[in-house]
Amino acid sequence: MKKQMSDSLLLAIFLTLAGGFQDAYSYNCRGQVFANAQTGNIVLFGQNLATGQWARAVHYLLPVLSFVVGVYLTEWIHHHHKYSTRIHWRQTILLGEIVLLAIVGFLPNTMDVFANILLSFACAMQVNTFRKFRGLPCATTMCIGNMRSAASLLCEYHVTHDPKLRDKSLHYYFVIGIFAIGAAFGAVLSQSLGNRAIWLAAALQLIGFFLMFSPHPSHTAQEDSDTP
Repeated sequence: MKKQMSDSLLLAIFLTLAGGFQDAYSYNCRGQVFANAQTGNIVLFGQNLATGQWARAVHYLLPVLSFVVGVYLTEWIHHHHKYSTRIHWRQTILLGEIVLLAIVGFLPNTMDVFANILLSFACAMQVNTFRKFRGLPCATTMCIGNMRSAASLLCEYHVTHDPKLRDKSLHYYFVIGIFAIGAAFGAVLSQSLGNRAIWLAAALQLIGFFLMFSPHPSHTAQEDSDTP
C-alpha cells in the first residue's frame, strides 16, 4: 500500500470546482454547449439532425467525438506510463488538461467549435483519470452518477441503519454541492471576465496538480490499481 493524494477529498474539491466551472463556462461563453454533460449534447445533436439543422448538429457532435478520443488517450497513457517514477501518470494527464484550458482562454468566439472540442477532450481526460475518492467511485465533471449513488446509499442507510452508508451518501451530496458552487462561480465569472474566465478553472486544477506531490495524510490506497 502506498499513500495517494489522488484519492483524497481535498483533491476532489478542487477538481470538482473546476468541473462545475467548465460546464457553466462552455454554456455561457461557447455557444451553449455542455463541455462535460455529453448526454445533453447527444440530445441536441439528435434534435438538430431530425429538424435538418445540419451545421448545428455537427456543432454538438464534435464535442461528443472529442470526449471519446479523450477517454481513449487517457487509457493509452495509463497502460503505457502507469509505472513511471518521475511523475505519476495522473499528474501527466492533469497537466495536459491544464494546458488545454489555458489554450481555450485565448480562442475568440469565432473559434467556439474548436474551443468546445478542447473542453470536451479535457473533461474526458479528467473524468476517466480521477474515478475514486476516499475509495468511492465518484465523478468530478458531472453529477448524475453521484446523485444516483447518494440516493441509493441513503436508502440503504434508512433500511439497515448502518452509519457508514449514511457517511458515504453524505460524501456524494457534498461533492454534488461543490460542483454546484463551481458552476455558480463559472456562470458569474464567465459573464464578467469572458472567454478568459476558463483560466480560473485551470488554476484550480493546477492546485490539484501540486497537491498530488504530497502523500495523502489519512488514507491509503493501492497504487496504480486497474480502477484508479
